[in-house]
Amino acid sequence: MATVKFRLRSNANKNVSIKVRLMTGRNNDIETNTGFTINPKEWSDATNKPKQNTAENKRLFNDLKKLETYLFDSLNNDLANSVIIDKYWLENRINDCFKRIEKIDNGILVNHIQYIIDNANTRKIKGRNKLGLSENRIKGYKTFKKIIENYQEVIKKQIHLLDVNKPFVEKFTNWLINTKEYSVNYAGKQIDNLKTVCLDAEKLEIPINNQIKFIESFSENTEDRLIVTLSIDEIEQIRTTELETKAHINARKWLLIGCQIGQRSNDLLAITKEDFRYTSKGINLDLIQQKTSKPVTIPIVEDYIIDMIENNLPYKISSQKLNEYIKEICKIAKIDEVIKGKKIDKDTKRKKLDFYPKYELITSHCFRRSFATNYYKRMHTPILMNITGHTKESIFLNYINKSEDKDANADLFREIHGIIKSKEPQFQVIKNEKAS
Repeated sequence: MATVKFRLRSNANKNVSIKVRLMTGRNNDIETNTGFTINPKEWSDATNKPKQNTAENKRLFNDLKKLETYLFDSLNNDLANSVIIDKYWLENRINDCFKRIEKIDNGILVNHIQYIIDNANTRKIKGRNKLGLSENRIKGYKTFKKIIENYQEVIKKQIHLLDVNKPFVEKFTNWLINTKEYSVNYAGKQIDNLKTVCLDAEKLEIPINNQIKFIESFSENTEDRLIVTLSIDEIEQIRTTELETKAHINARKWLLIGCQIGQRSNDLLAITKEDFRYTSKGINLDLIQQKTSKPVTIPIVEDYIIDMIENNLPYKISSQKLNEYIKEICKIAKIDEVIKGKKIDKDTKRKKLDFYPKYELITSHCFRRSFATNYYKRMHTPILMNITGHTKESIFLNYINKSEDKDANADLFREIHGIIKSKEPQFQVIKNEKAS
């Protein structure tokens, strides 16, 4: 059973702070200042409250009774909602009770995450001369904040920046992967977020634990990646399959366009007819990628895509609906090879590694990977990277679905060399008759 007690900080012959002690169990005993002071001579040891011998003491007595009642009421409500009961909870409830202005502790991890979110529009983008975080990056910070709040509920403690050391990161990583069952890549992303937030706080001269600087990023091993793409033949199979519903026909258009432009689904679904530009060589698609703010220009080369642009672009659809429809479309088109992959388990709500019919693993993210994979080594890699928006070849190569072929590069070199050789001017020695 919870108890609330008041005591004096000391018995000095002067006004001293009145402290409040909250005990909610054997392992949860917290104490902080109430913000009130009193001379010990005016304090009753019998009631652990001020004597009621003056009007001022009576007001102080009533304030402490008010606080006691407020704490019990708040405690019952917050315990029922799994709120962390700690020193910071106690300080906040005291401030709430007396409607005091709450001082924001910048040393608390979630507070600095919120600071980044609140100031997103004025934050400098790393590596660019631009201000403002992308919508996706802001969304990422909001998700990260929720994850941290969830972890605080588990450990029953509010996390300070100074708490973030190597042992903390190890325990947090273990919770992300083994308890929450997040993928290795997703867990690694949250550790990267943690490090970024801490180092950002340090720039504002907020104390952090120096160990954070030595925390290393991690991700899934390359050999463990399971990338699902649609081959050129499979795309053609989908294109020529008879579909009956308007929704399926429309979703197929998005699939076909997506596999030809190599963009993320949010950029794909934002395309309008005004984004296409006619040139002397053909039709180009101009867009600014939402995630990176990078402008890209994509040539439209397939006749059936050009026909869609000129006659009947697909109507708008949500990403959720698109992912639902394309699985159905691929099933109808018999894209049903059983392959190894990861899919959300309905019971655990986490990705489960198993063998599935391929159509069950197709998502809108496959479009972009399919484009990069299908055109890799048919086009020069820098050209493809300028279209997909990748800035590093190493990242691009990890993105595509290609098994290593030790002869592929040799064959490609041989092919290009043959083209170059055929275009070289041929010199022939002509015999000088006069000289002979």
